[in-house]
Amino acid sequence: MNLLAFDTSTDILSIAVRHGDRVWEHSGAGGAQASTTLIPAIRSLLAQAGLSFSQLDAVVFGRGPGSFTGLRTACAVAQGLAFGARGGQGVPVLPVDTLLAVAEQARAQYGCTRVVAVLDARMDEVYAAPFEWLADADTTTGAPGGGRWQTPQDFGLCAPEALAVPDGWTLAGNAQAAYGERLAPQAHHVHVLPTAAALLRLAPALLAAGAAVAADAALPRYIRDKVAQTTAEREAARNTAPARKP
Repeated sequence: MNLLAFDTSTDILSIAVRHGDRVWEHSGAGGAQASTTLIPAIRSLLAQAGLSFSQLDAVVFGRGPGSFTGLRTACAVAQGLAFGARGGQGVPVLPVDTLLAVAEQARAQYGCTRVVAVLDARMDEVYAAPFEWLADADTTTGAPGGGRWQTPQDFGLCAPEALAVPDGWTLAGNAQAAYGERLAPQAHHVHVLPTAAALLRLAPALLAAGAAVAADAALPRYIRDKVAQTTAEREAARNTAPARKP
């Protein structure tokens, strides 16, 4: 199977290409730069893998939650590349939840099987969802390794202090750097991001389950419908925020 995957939901741009059994990866600065560097980086990585757009079976992207600009960039590029692939015949697009990719990366990197995946949502909030790895199970979202992820019905958005992590579960993501002791201080933390390699590991089972869509049906996943606080809201938050230790 030949797949192209990328994620621009955080400040790190992550791209991966699967050509048969081999995987090529690239990471770089994301954020505002992703809109200009993503396509050239994709072309370069495909060339390294000896693949052309006409040989792709699907385009995979991290659909969110995450940076609004990053999600729109990834979705637009996924749609455009999928439309034009195979000489204009097109290929399917597979949107993958970024919090699921965080859980999968924590499993691959640290062996975590009970994960509360969390990403910094800015505006003094975090995106979060619990994921449990079920060994040799036949339901929910799968990945290589003899098991599948049990996923929640919906994702949460809350203040860092409000996030509860059950005993024995690992908090994985990028939010601890921003919120420190405000975020589940008693929990075990690991720093991971929703990498394109994690998207590739999740993709085969998702494709087999029929999760791919036509290019024009691919959409970002937004948990909040507001990009930023107003000046008054930021000022109110500063006035009510508890004093932080230096």
